[in-house]
Amino acid sequence: MKPLSLLILPILLLLMANANAQDVNHIIAKGNEAYQQQQYDKAIEKYQEALKISPGNEIAYFNLGNALFRSKKYEEAAAIFEAATQHAEERTFQSKLNYNRGVSFTMQKKLQESIDAYKQSLRLNSADTLARENLQRALNELKRQQQQNDQQKKQQSQKKESEPKPQQSKLNKQQVQQLLKALEEQEKRLQDKMMHKTPSPGQPDKDW
Repeated sequence: MKPLSLLILPILLLLMANANAQDVNHIIAKGNEAYQQQQYDKAIEKYQEALKISPGNEIAYFNLGNALFRSKKYEEAAAIFEAATQHAEERTFQSKLNYNRGVSFTMQKKLQESIDAYKQSLRLNSADTLARENLQRALNELKRQQQQNDQQKKQQSQKKESEPKPQQSKLNKQQVQQLLKALEEQEKRLQDKMMHKTPSPGQPDKDW
């Protein structure tokens, strides 16, 4: 009986594996139907359901990333495509995942990240013309932005230099003494004037 049990166990596991595979394929197919009908939220649910049963299913990962992308959830899509690369074995498929990841970064205006993704796609598949074209576009856009930033910095620097600088009047020691002396003389003349001033007739003195 013991040898028989040993034989039965692998068969049962194989049958379970096949059943799970059929379930996953069925769920992915339902997701694909929703995807084609542009019901992306429903498609996302189906692909996520498939991944719960088969966590390493690269097709479910790939389709989930595409559905997230179509839902304009670009950051989540990029993360899914990156996770999928850990499960994909074929280089061509890995290249496609990195290409889609690059497009997701481009939609987020993360040019440097998209450039890195397109480069990785081309390392895996140098014949991918779309990846090459998108890489060139991203490089051109990054260069344009850098030139624009440099131009803005240059204009700001020129504007700052052209602005009149406030003149700070610095008095030397002799000028300070002359000002103090003038103030003292003015105060002395005012005191003398007050001392020689006589009150007007009939005007009462102030009660200080």
